[in-house]
Amino acid sequence: MNGSDFVLLLVFAVSAGSSARVVDPAPIRHPVILVPGDGGSQIDARLNKTEVVHYLCEKTTGDFFNTWLNLELLVPVVIDCLVDNMRLVYDNTTRTTSNSPGVETRIPGFGNTSSVEWLDPTELSPTKYFNPIADILVKKLNYSRGVNLHGVPYDFRKAPNELGEVFVKMKALIEETVARNGQSAVIVTHSMGGLLALTFLQLQSQTWKDKHVKSLVTLAAPWGGSVKTVKVFAIGDNLGVFVLSGGTLRDQQITSPSLAWLLPSPLFWKPDETLVVTPQKNYSLTNLRDFFDDIDWLTGWEMKKDTEKYVLNFTAPGVEVHCAHGVGVKTVEKLKYTKDKFPDSTPDLIMGDGDGTVNLRSLEGCTKWTEAQNAGKKIYHQTFPGLDHMDALRDKIIAQFVHDLLQIKLNVP
Repeated sequence: MNGSDFVLLLVFAVSAGSSARVVDPAPIRHPVILVPGDGGSQIDARLNKTEVVHYLCEKTTGDFFNTWLNLELLVPVVIDCLVDNMRLVYDNTTRTTSNSPGVETRIPGFGNTSSVEWLDPTELSPTKYFNPIADILVKKLNYSRGVNLHGVPYDFRKAPNELGEVFVKMKALIEETVARNGQSAVIVTHSMGGLLALTFLQLQSQTWKDKHVKSLVTLAAPWGGSVKTVKVFAIGDNLGVFVLSGGTLRDQQITSPSLAWLLPSPLFWKPDETLVVTPQKNYSLTNLRDFFDDIDWLTGWEMKKDTEKYVLNFTAPGVEVHCAHGVGVKTVEKLKYTKDKFPDSTPDLIMGDGDGTVNLRSLEGCTKWTEAQNAGKKIYHQTFPGLDHMDALRDKIIAQFVHDLLQIKLNVP
């Protein structure tokens, strides 16, 4: 109901006499912007390659096809095609990355929710991402996809130094939906999306934020990075696909500047705090360059330098924040190599508290802004015992948390 409709109804109610019921005003619906984390956006690719890593891999494709996350590609041998198509090539002169030779990529669906609700466009259950949250908002709070519910997919392999265009498009999207709906927006993020949203908000004026952003809702944000990124640089991660080895995916994972962006922050870890133990020497933030040299990937060190200014800028976002995450899940605190073959052996993982991916000190980073925010821009902190980082968006408790926040805290009847 728009303003003029409400006035007409109100006039009718008054003229009908004292028995008439006064009509309630239209409900307040702050438009919602969904910002995914690492791995949380679909990526399409088109191939025109002169050589491939395996005879099963395609050299050319006439059109774009879904490459992330295509479950058919997450099988032994074929995974090598995905790794080669998804890896990035770093240019030490321009300090930027490009696709593997012969690979063209695009990020589909900016502004829509489809490519962040499901990582596979066929909408197979294992690739469900923001869908539970989008569904509950649509079904119970009458949100409409593409009207007051939008997504911000982006190339999650990149770090902020290469995502300037995304920030420009995100700002325009928020301005358009705020103008259309007449209410400021609520930005809902998962994991690395929280850091992306923080960087975006730091780039905007306070006047712009006061007008356009009601709240920032962050789910499992790695505010200070994570020791798990050190593990990925060392041995890779199998993404929970048990038939795959972390080493197989490592060749692609370590080429992503976003991985370097998520290394443990010196604002959260002490310079000499040990991250990796080996029989020869230990590694901390103080000698992290030696770590990259010893694993034969100095490109990782260069990408770390490119992203360092974003890591060290932890100024408050200047909007109300609702920060939620899991606790009480075993999370990597340190890697310990007991054999002489570092880095060519598998380390023991020394565990601590967190959500299974992000360490607790990092998850709680949002509480550092409590005193820094302007009046009226409060920081709300909520924990969920036993909630795993990777399962957060698939868990009904998180969808209900976002629903209740919008309905009760943010006045959606």
